[in-house]
Amino acid sequence: MSWDSKQFGRVAVVMGGDSAERQVSLWSGEAVLKALLARGVDAERVDGISELLTRLIARQFDRVFIILHGRGGEDGVLQGALEALKVPYTGSNVLGSALSMDKQRTKQIWRALGLPTPDARKINAGEASAAAIAEIGLPVVIKPVHEGSSVGVTKVFTEAQVPAALEVAAKADTELLIERLIDGPEYTVAILNDQALPSIRIEPAAGFYDFHNKYISNDTVYRCPSGLSDARESELRALSLAAFRATGASGWGRVDVMSDASGGFWLLEVNTAPGMTDHSLVPKAARVQGIEFDELCLQILATSLRPKP
Repeated sequence: MSWDSKQFGRVAVVMGGDSAERQVSLWSGEAVLKALLARGVDAERVDGISELLTRLIARQFDRVFIILHGRGGEDGVLQGALEALKVPYTGSNVLGSALSMDKQRTKQIWRALGLPTPDARKINAGEASAAAIAEIGLPVVIKPVHEGSSVGVTKVFTEAQVPAALEVAAKADTELLIERLIDGPEYTVAILNDQALPSIRIEPAAGFYDFHNKYISNDTVYRCPSGLSDARESELRALSLAAFRATGASGWGRVDVMSDASGGFWLLEVNTAPGMTDHSLVPKAARVQGIEFDELCLQILATSLRPKP
């Protein structure tokens, strides 16, 4: 696709910030910035929301490429500020961002629409977990409600492992999710311009797809194409796109899915500003679709040209 870089004006690539995913955001942001500059876009690095808003009020930018991960940048807060300032931005609107960041409410929407997602119970940090775990039954996953990049996530197989898992999750959030563990292959499906890209099967060398296996280890295997039959691939892509739309997400993002022993797909979460590092999944799927990284960044930037749904 041919782009006139001048149509974007001056672009702020906002990264970093102060969430638990700051370092990943910096890695992603620098990669995006390099790609945009290589394609002739007048883009500049901005670290965090405070600096961004100060410079936007001074009218230093025409639009914003949001590559902040986690709370503040991915949960509707920044999107709301940009709406108030009437500054175009990439990705999902306020509702799509806020709802997707809340794993519990996302699940409620999916269940209401009949979309498959593992049973879960929300508790507050410090609250007794025995009743919730008894209802779901071990094994479970204990995770923060409002985090990404597997921050604070622990798989729990025995009651003895529960206290430590709760402590880890509580360091990241005041609201925790106890979710039934789906033991099987893990997939992710990138969404770009209301189309599902080829699915990726994720195979960590050890443990599960935690922060280390996502961003540090070079041993995680990513299979794209994922090895599914054409019919199963179509089923997974359709399910992921329906899940993405259900949360009000738009523009671009990623849907994470597990498969159980019988082959059933189970939706985990939606990411509305996923990673864009050399380990990241959206660029891998885009490349299989024939979209190289520089072009992918331009297509994401172009989502700021369209009115938000």
